[in-house]
Amino acid sequence: MTTHGAGDSVSRRTVLAGAGGAGAAVVLGGAAAQPARADGVTKLPIPGKTELTVLLTGDAGTGEDGQWAVADAARTVCARQGVDLAIGLGDNIYENGPESDTDDEFRTKFERPNTGIDVPWLMVLGNHDTSGIIPGSGGRPSRGDHEVAYHRHSARWYMPDRYYSVTVPHGAAEPVAEFFALDTTPLSSYVLQTDPEYYWDGPFARRQRAWLDASLAASRARWKFVFAHHPLRNNGTHRNAGEYEGITCGDYLSGKHVKKLYEEVVVGRAEFLLSGHDHTLQILDTADGHRGTQQIVCGAAAKTKGRAPEPTNKAFWEAYDTLGFMLLTINAHQVVVDAYTVDPATAAPTHAHRHTRTDRLPAVHRAPAATR
Repeated sequence: MTTHGAGDSVSRRTVLAGAGGAGAAVVLGGAAAQPARADGVTKLPIPGKTELTVLLTGDAGTGEDGQWAVADAARTVCARQGVDLAIGLGDNIYENGPESDTDDEFRTKFERPNTGIDVPWLMVLGNHDTSGIIPGSGGRPSRGDHEVAYHRHSARWYMPDRYYSVTVPHGAAEPVAEFFALDTTPLSSYVLQTDPEYYWDGPFARRQRAWLDASLAASRARWKFVFAHHPLRNNGTHRNAGEYEGITCGDYLSGKHVKKLYEEVVVGRAEFLLSGHDHTLQILDTADGHRGTQQIVCGAAAKTKGRAPEPTNKAFWEAYDTLGFMLLTINAHQVVVDAYTVDPATAAPTHAHRHTRTDRLPAVHRAPAATR
């Protein structure tokens, strides 16, 4: 891996980002993508798409060589294949999150590395985005408001709220896909929450759960994707929700309330749960106990972490100790997941695995919990 600031790394960044951050547009749906204006209306919706390609990255925001290598590799693949959306699975601004919605770290840790991938980036918060004194603690959720506010300033960054949904195509009677973004950090911080708004059972958690329950019930999308920073199932060192870090007690560190949210509201209702947090690449099976909801972990966009000593989940494919990203190709009939590993020294992408899913969950639109 090249040292941060080494000659070829600086040269690559200078060429791609330039003084003004301009760069070549990646192909969007067969045509040159034009950067959207930074106002939430023109970034989305994407009209008329019956097949879309989605770049999936997570835990990217270091600003260091690893992030740039993955971004370079993703740019290469996206330029070749086309891309319509990107998803960032949290930990967008290491180590503690931004100080304001105009913090220069948005430029150095998001805009410049991703120059040229000029599509809407659907973003969620991670524990490193909402930290206080302790890096990565997730103990200062209000800091996440800066990332929501940055939505107004960026042509790429899409985070109109801490939780939201996006349908493609917008306005269709039966969209090809709907993406449901969540903020799981108040439910699984490394420290106790001190702001009552963000207690595990506080107003924010209740509103988000009710919204997700009602939104999944109302969705007519052929494929449903819930995405958040924290996984339900995970063979990496953070482990499964409910036993994060090997802890099974307490209301925060164990992630037991993340587990409850997923199992009671998401499982059996969304085909995919997309998460980061562990700096690994995992395409897990659908698991009988999770009623067809498939976990994908994609958090190796800047760092690597390793595997749990005794992993408990069956997987179609896994990669540890390697950087990488994924592409989702989605149409009415199938979802194809292509996993890529990245050489940190050369930024060369290697296609490592292809997984295809054709079985959808039954179209059952149950009433939300609040009205059952």
